[in-house]
Amino acid sequence: MPNTSSRRAIVLGGSIAGLLAARVLADHFAEVVVVERDSYPQEIAVRKGVPQARHVHTLLMRGQRILEQLFPGIEADLAEAGAPALEWTSDALGWSASGWLPRFHSHLKTHTCSRELLEGTILRRMAAHPTIRFLEHTDVIGLLPDATTTGIAGVRVRARPGSGREAGAEEDLLADFVVDASGRESKSAEWLEGLGYPRPQDTTINAFLGYASRLYQRPANPRAEWKAVLIGAMPPKTLRGGVIYPIEGDRWLVTLSGRSKQYPPLDDAGFVEFARDFASPLIYEAIKEATPLSPAVGYRRTENRLRHYERLERFPERFVLLGDAVCAFNPVYGQGMTTAALGAETLGKLLREQRQRHPDGDLTGLSRRFQKALAKVTATPWLMATGEDLRCPGVEGGAELRKSSAIRNWLRGYLERVRLLSARDAATFQLFLEVAHLLRPPTAFFQPRVAVKVLWQSMRPRKSAAAAEAARL
Repeated sequence: MPNTSSRRAIVLGGSIAGLLAARVLADHFAEVVVVERDSYPQEIAVRKGVPQARHVHTLLMRGQRILEQLFPGIEADLAEAGAPALEWTSDALGWSASGWLPRFHSHLKTHTCSRELLEGTILRRMAAHPTIRFLEHTDVIGLLPDATTTGIAGVRVRARPGSGREAGAEEDLLADFVVDASGRESKSAEWLEGLGYPRPQDTTINAFLGYASRLYQRPANPRAEWKAVLIGAMPPKTLRGGVIYPIEGDRWLVTLSGRSKQYPPLDDAGFVEFARDFASPLIYEAIKEATPLSPAVGYRRTENRLRHYERLERFPERFVLLGDAVCAFNPVYGQGMTTAALGAETLGKLLREQRQRHPDGDLTGLSRRFQKALAKVTATPWLMATGEDLRCPGVEGGAELRKSSAIRNWLRGYLERVRLLSARDAATFQLFLEVAHLLRPPTAFFQPRVAVKVLWQSMRPRKSAAAAEAARL
């Protein structure tokens, strides 16, 4: 849509969620200002303000499609930068509760790369956009109410060292629309409460997962016919898992994880030894002889947290929140970036609808509609992540979700049989991946062709994991 507005939008936070939101806003506002407390590196590099940047970041297929729509040609840019192409059903070797998953050709393909390459590639596109500018080394310290106290009119900011302004100097930035994409550390709940709005209900589910990651040089002549390996934990039986993830530079990014405080060690020997106890020793066998390119780094801020802004009876106009500021996932499920992309896509859709309703640019009612629409978008990834974490011993939070009921127990048992069937049936495994990549809703698991297979499988003896490992490719 051509930009016909003469107004300004402000985005709080310049991580991937903020960058994608800014790109969408640029189609509707004459100026978009991204306020970022950090600074962006001139070259492709890990950014200080992204503490989890050195770990595996998976852009699911749905997220990749949205990025290609926002930045046409970005997939080709990533490929040119060395990001490997990965077909998830043939190039990736995955282990489940029933053993190794089927391998076959499919449409499920993405480019895998480091977080810094993906963010840097997006930033290069953003820097060339005439509508978007960045205010780096700047803290947001509060929201500004409008004259009617029914909406937000901007933000108050404070300069940090390196901003080019006097460190500690404060100023008000006025805007016609404000987006909070500041992540898990968002202060909006406190700021809104200070302005007289109710505080949102907060749901936190913590499986106490920690992970550690390390870069390795990919062996010149690898013995295995695979590009990636995914060995998932199977709580409550096994709580450890890991992934070998191919990235640019002919490297492996290896991430090992443990739930229920079974945190992987960071020393050289301990990191490798941790992988020996996985359901399959394949990752251990691969990295014990590979050449490390970096020390191991850890991360433990992995609780799922959902702030229910959509339930508030009062909510300010011209202000929305998205990304981790609303719904933050256990990162091990790889849903964060794609959910952020879905949030940006939803924002763009509602802005277009708002303009059709109000060609004069009136934004009344948009904020509440967006938060309710975002809640629907995040419902599926939230249930997928928390449903798995609630199986872990010692999990905290989500008491209402753990209460037993006939329907919940039946659903849990049915979905577990779908997971088991995925290891035996290629069509079911592809459907499972399509749901995991947010291409299809979980209701697809209940279509008749799947339900019949699940029923038939429940009457067959289960293949042991030991037998499956003996048949490993």
